[in-house]
Amino acid sequence: MRVTCEFSLYPLGDVNLGQELDKAMAAVGETGLAYTVGNMSTYLEGEAGEVFAALDKAFAAIAREQRVVMTVTVSNACPAKQRGQCPL
Repeated sequence: MRVTCEFSLYPLGDVNLGQELDKAMAAVGETGLAYTVGNMSTYLEGEAGEVFAALDKAFAAIAREQRVVMTVTVSNACPAKQRGQCPL
């Protein structure tokens, strides 16, 4: 089943935010899935199992060395996409 996902990562503490988020985006990029990085969140699209695996990789890329919070919204219906408003 294809899904669209919006997620945000929030590294905690005294960290270089850009550097930590770059690690996460590199992990997502290695999956080959379509994604779009925004100012406040990232959109990701693909088969459900692949999307959840990519989310795990993005989280782990930061969580291995830092405390981090991740928020995720997943939809198999993405009505915004049907109206041409979804960025993917």
